[in-house]
Amino acid sequence: MATTNPQARFGADLRLLPSLVATHSSRDPGNDLQVGTSRDGAQDLVTVDGADNLVQALILRLLTPVGDLDELGHPDYGSRLHELIGELNSQTNRNRLKMFTLQAFGGEPRIQQVLSLDVVQARDDRTRVDITASLKALDHDIPLNLVFPFFFEGGVPR
Repeated sequence: MATTNPQARFGADLRLLPSLVATHSSRDPGNDLQVGTSRDGAQDLVTVDGADNLVQALILRLLTPVGDLDELGHPDYGSRLHELIGELNSQTNRNRLKMFTLQAFGGEPRIQQVLSLDVVQARDDRTRVDITASLKALDHDIPLNLVFPFFFEGGVPR
């Protein structure tokens, strides 16, 4: 009997982010389609698979404003996080950030359950918070952990 790789359930896709470690500078929308060199020296597009594919999909979902893919037939894809850019980094807005993140994760069919979700103020930057999530993916026993920095930029706590 052949055993199946549980990571295969997460699928494969083209790598669209230079790094899956979420940083502000790596979020430039111009960073698309990574090119790499294979063992035989050929140039090809880099792919991402397994849990890394799901992490990339979640990051892209959080970065995409809801409605941006409406013309492609996906009017509900994305998040509302962009609505908070420029707002004050207040408890109310951190709660809104948490709600918008939960809504975005709810649209990802590979996520069975959000085990925990915290929005934590960064110590070194008053406009930054880290969204820390632990997620249960479908048919997967090991929790998927994700840290996503969000920058209010311009809004500071009162």
